[in-house]
Amino acid sequence: MATNETYQLAHALADVLPAQGTWTAADYCWLTERTNRLIELADGRLEVLPMPTEQHQRIVLALYRLLYAYILATHPHGILLVAPLRLRLSPHRYREPDLLYLHAPDDPRRTDTHWDGADLVLEVVSPSNAELDQVTKRREYAAHGIPEYWIVDPLAATLTVLVLPDQQHAYSEHGCFRPGMLATSPTFAGLQLDVQTVFGGA
Repeated sequence: MATNETYQLAHALADVLPAQGTWTAADYCWLTERTNRLIELADGRLEVLPMPTEQHQRIVLALYRLLYAYILATHPHGILLVAPLRLRLSPHRYREPDLLYLHAPDDPRRTDTHWDGADLVLEVVSPSNAELDQVTKRREYAAHGIPEYWIVDPLAATLTVLVLPDQQHAYSEHGCFRPGMLATSPTFAGLQLDVQTVFGGA
């Protein structure tokens, strides 16, 4: 499509789509079913996530392979998925974690269109918006009661495992792991994940 036609189409769509601050969950789901971009909803506002880089994708896939092998051997009924999959934190807030895990396939939080929770979520930090994963989502996932949250920071080469103590609404740090260390997890008993493998292939 010519640049001028693209410009005209964008303006036409802007006239019919909801304004920022007025998007509903139904609007958001309609849009995300029609685009390959990762988009999140936060209190009526759309947040378009940066297109993943090759490094980002390699880290996510390395973690998926490592965790999937462990889950297959120890929790064969567990469900491990990667983005895009909507995670509904409230009727007005949806996120798209890089990786999500549920222990049981019959967990009532699991539906085909979205999950209403998870036993573990993982985010690979985007350098252009590190605060979103390190601060905002850390607060949101804890408030929603997700028991474990991993933050993977490619720039710092760290894998931080956060856990939610019983009856608490803020994460505590289980460990901050770097290349040369073995990451462990309360969710995955006996797991010893070679952090160098996560970043070494990135």
